[in-house]
Amino acid sequence: MRILIADKLPESSIKALQESGHRVAVNICSNDALQEALTRHSIEALVVRSTKVTRRMLESASSLELIVRAGAGYDSIDVEAASERGIFVANCPGRNSSAVAELTIGLMISLDRRIADNVSEARAGRWEKSKYAKAQGLKGRVLGIVGMGQIGRLVAQMAQGMGLSVVAWSRSLTPEDAVALGVTYADSPVEVASQADIVSLHVAATPQTYHLADADFFSAMKPGAFFINTTRGSVVDENALLAALDNKGIRAGLDVFAGEPSYKQGALETSLRNHQSVYLTHHIGASTMQAQEATGAEAVRVINTYASSSVVPNCVNIAVQSSATHLLTVRHLDKVGVLAKVLDVVRKCNLNVQEMENQVFTGPRHAAVARIRFVGTPPEELPNLLEGIQDVLSVSQIKI
Repeated sequence: MRILIADKLPESSIKALQESGHRVAVNICSNDALQEALTRHSIEALVVRSTKVTRRMLESASSLELIVRAGAGYDSIDVEAASERGIFVANCPGRNSSAVAELTIGLMISLDRRIADNVSEARAGRWEKSKYAKAQGLKGRVLGIVGMGQIGRLVAQMAQGMGLSVVAWSRSLTPEDAVALGVTYADSPVEVASQADIVSLHVAATPQTYHLADADFFSAMKPGAFFINTTRGSVVDENALLAALDNKGIRAGLDVFAGEPSYKQGALETSLRNHQSVYLTHHIGASTMQAQEATGAEAVRVINTYASSSVVPNCVNIAVQSSATHLLTVRHLDKVGVLAKVLDVVRKCNLNVQEMENQVFTGPRHAAVARIRFVGTPPEELPNLLEGIQDVLSVSQIKI
C-alpha cells in the first residue's frame, strides 16, 4: 500500500511497514500541507496522531482507503466524512493507557505539593519554604473517577496503592464490578463529584459526554477539591470550571483544553493559561517512548491486517449491526458469473444489499454458499427466480 505518515511515528514502526512491502512517505504535515500530500502521493493509508483530518482533505483524497489514528481518541478525524466516502477509520486503543494514568497521578501529586509553583519560585531566585510546606497529602483522601475503562482502572489501582480510596462512575460499571475492583459505586458523575476530594475524568469524547463536567458537576464538588482532565477538552464546560476555580477554590490539572492548538509549537491562547489555580500541560498524556512504541506497533498491525485480509482491526466507523431486514442464503456452484446473476435479480427486485459473504467448500465440484443481507420487501417469487439461474443449487430466505 501507499502510506503517508503525517505525524511522528517510531522509526521501528516505519521500518516494519517498509519491510512488509509498503511504500511509505513520511511527511510531518501541517494541516494545510496534508491535503496536498494526500493528493500528490495518491495515498491509500494515512497515519495521524494530532494532525486534523477534515472533510475538505478527504474530498480531494480519491485513493484513500484507511485512516489510522495512532492513539485512542479519534475526534481529530471527520469520521462522518470518511464514512460517506467509504474510508475506514481505525484507532489504537489501550496502548497508551499506562502513560495517561501515570500523568494523572503526577498531576494529583503536583497539585497537592504545588510542584510547578515551587520550581517557578526557585528559578526566579525566591526561597518560599514556609509557603509550600502546607500540603495536605494524598493518603486517606477520596479519588473520584469518571470513566472506568482501561485508563480509569489503572488510575484506580495506582491510587489505591498510594492509600487513597476510590469512588467511581462509568456507563458500563455495575455495583458488582465496583466491588470486584475495590471501589465505591456511584450512580452518576455528579455523585462522584460530591463525594471526592480529587476528581479525574477518563471518558471518551462523544456527543453524550460533551460538557459532562458542567455547572452542576462543579457545584457538587467540595470546596478546595482537585479536578484533573487528561481525556479531551470537550468534556468540560470551561466557563463552569473557571467559575469553580474563582468561587470554590477548586484547583485543576489539565492536559487538554478547549481550542487546543493543532500545531506542535507556537503561541498558546487560552483563558486557563494564566490562572494561578491551573496546572496546564501540553497534551502529553500519551507521550512516553513506551506508549509511542506500543501505539506504533498497533498501527502497523492494523495496516498489515487490512492489506492482507481487507479486515480493519479497531475500526470505529463500521455499523455494529446493519439495517438489513432479510437474509438470503444461496447455495451455488463456484463458477464465473453465478453471483453476478443473483445480484442482478436482487437489484431488479429493488432490494438494497447491506452485507454479503461467500464461502467456498472443499471438494472437486467446488460448491459455495452466499449469504446476502438486504433491506426491502422481497417478492414472493424471489427464491424461484434465483433457483432458475443456472448453477444455483438452492435458495432460502428468512426475515431477520
